[in-house]
Amino acid sequence: MRILFIGDIVGKPGRDIVCRSIAGLVDKHQLDLVVANAENAAGGSGLTPAIYRELIRAGVDAITLGDHVYRRKEIYSVLENESNIVKPANLPPESIGRDWAVVNAHNGVPVAIACMLGRLFMKPVDNPWQAADRVLAALPADVRVRLIDFHAEATSDMQLMGRYLDGRVTAVLGTHTHVPTADECVFPGGTAFQCDVGMTGPFESIIGRRIDRVMETTLTGLPTEFDVATGDVRLCGTIVTANAESGRATGIERLCVTPEDLESLPTAEKTA
Repeated sequence: MRILFIGDIVGKPGRDIVCRSIAGLVDKHQLDLVVANAENAAGGSGLTPAIYRELIRAGVDAITLGDHVYRRKEIYSVLENESNIVKPANLPPESIGRDWAVVNAHNGVPVAIACMLGRLFMKPVDNPWQAADRVLAALPADVRVRLIDFHAEATSDMQLMGRYLDGRVTAVLGTHTHVPTADECVFPGGTAFQCDVGMTGPFESIIGRRIDRVMETTLTGLPTEFDVATGDVRLCGTIVTANAESGRATGIERLCVTPEDLESLPTAEKTA
């Protein structure tokens, strides 16, 4: 089976290219499941119920989040009531949302989804490796395909999580830095790994935000609004091929889609 994991969707530019391309990507790459990190989908920070529904209608099957999970309070009801969206599992037990979810792929195979936050250079959170152990212990034994989104700042944390879970999950894919890394591989135990799958949004930016605004604040110390940029929009993601019975990954490949690429997708929304 083949799973597409889409990296941090940033603002409306990121949402637009996702919504325009998913149908074509599913067709072209014969995808069985589409998962996306959407923690930056609402104006660059957080997620709203309307945007959650927009992404699901477009063909996203499951959603992971990150350190901006609670930036928009209106998302609380979605986190409480929907079964295909997860909060970081190493947040406090009292926090809103589910630590893991199981969704059925288009081919009928159940797939477990979970995410954790890194600790290095990030706000204090519980131990992500222990949280991963708790999630795996709670999953139904017959759910063999398991995808972990590790939302972390440091590549050392990401590498550690990949090695720690090698042989126990299908894939450990990183998000948060918004920069795609060229280290995709399948570890000896059968776990696909990449430090960061990259950002889905405007690359003519500072990790998705307007260059002039970030530059002004950096050089002067004066606050500005870090508005989402608009130029050079790309969809970055990673496709993992896996054996549905064993849960072991058999392949991993990076994916980058530009608006120009949409013209070659069989059922994508074309540019008017």
